[in-house]
Amino acid sequence: MLPTVALVGRPNVGKSTLFNRLTKTRDALVADFPGLTRDRHYGRARVDDRAFFVVDTGGFEPKATDGILHAMARQTRQAIAESDVVVFLVDGRQGLAPQDIAIADLLRKSGRPVILAVNKAEGLAPERTVAEFHELGLGEPIAISAAHGENVRPMIERALDAIPKSEVHDDESTPDGSDDPERPKTIKVAIVGRPNVGKSTLVNAIFGEERVIVFDEPGTTRDAIYVDFERGGQRYTLIDTAGIRRRGKVFEAIEKFSVIKTLQAIEDANVVVLLLDAEHAITEQDAHLAGHILDAGRAVVVGINKWDATDLEQRETVKRDMDRKMGFLSFAQQHFMSAREGKGIGPLMKSVNEAFAAAMAKLPTPRLTRTLQLAITRQQPPRAGLVRPKLRYAHQGGVNPPLIVIHGTALQHVPDAYRRYLEHFFSDAFQLRGTPLRIQFKVGANPYADPPSRRR
Repeated sequence: MLPTVALVGRPNVGKSTLFNRLTKTRDALVADFPGLTRDRHYGRARVDDRAFFVVDTGGFEPKATDGILHAMARQTRQAIAESDVVVFLVDGRQGLAPQDIAIADLLRKSGRPVILAVNKAEGLAPERTVAEFHELGLGEPIAISAAHGENVRPMIERALDAIPKSEVHDDESTPDGSDDPERPKTIKVAIVGRPNVGKSTLVNAIFGEERVIVFDEPGTTRDAIYVDFERGGQRYTLIDTAGIRRRGKVFEAIEKFSVIKTLQAIEDANVVVLLLDAEHAITEQDAHLAGHILDAGRAVVVGINKWDATDLEQRETVKRDMDRKMGFLSFAQQHFMSAREGKGIGPLMKSVNEAFAAAMAKLPTPRLTRTLQLAITRQQPPRAGLVRPKLRYAHQGGVNPPLIVIHGTALQHVPDAYRRYLEHFFSDAFQLRGTPLRIQFKVGANPYADPPSRRR
């Protein structure tokens, strides 16, 4: 187990910027808006041969008693409890704030080692910048600039040195087990859907604790939150995403950032769980989001949430809407569930495993070619004038989604309808449930089309 460093501070002091600097990623949303980060965000970092986890937290309001600020504070307290050392970030340009004093009092009571980092100190005299923060009584402050990287390395080295030796462990494992053939590959699962359909509730139900904030307000989740865990011997990374609403409804810059992070999460995932709300009709936005998942070529599992809160008439309406508006996702397994009650979680995760296996399936060339010939026997490609396309053999060209490359002549005349016929035929033949399948035609060169004498 690697040591854990928690980044704590009031809103807009630069915690996410420091997180990205330490992890050498852009995983955390960064913008000049207070309260952008709300959930705990984990990342992996390294200084020379010392590896550690970093936890980005939301702006800490220790005295908040209700609402979203209270939920954010609860997440931060959990991060402090899980950590081996806390980096307390303050703003060197704004100076000491009453919230800083309240946070310092709480950190002293936590019993964790605390490193006081005075951020945004670029271009300022270090001694003058840190002077007033001595009164927090948390040891010698260190002036840093997370945005420019100034003094970040000495600060994190001091933090790692403050961890008791008994808590420090060697980094003997790879994050995804890719170097260990005995360990299963980690499946990345993105939970996506419109705002307030229950995505964070589902993540918590799968994880077994309040890992992300659940609040009865659309837009509670703003970033894409990655959560690693193991279930039934299989390793997963769950990605909780922000809800995507219609383009005309996206006004705030923060929400635009969130949409981008959600679309990136879909591209990064192996399997996408499209979560729908059974209490409301299937909307055009649901279909647009499903279309984006399909365009990305990701395996899909459809979860119809809040099933326990609907009557018989509403359930029949949802089923009709699924057939009428989501017919292009007929290859995906559907699950009627209740994330709040924890019902249907097991079957959902089983379908996730099956969809991942289908997306990564290895399809042998001899069997692909035999299946192609059987498909042609049952239905030949239509003529294009005097020419009929000839499909000769097939082989696999990629995975996630499975790509089948078909070789032959005059394949540029194969219509889209016949391409779809082949996609369905191969999917049924190889029982590829839960993943789209792509067909690519490759036309062989005609040696008589351009004689050698003309090529000179």
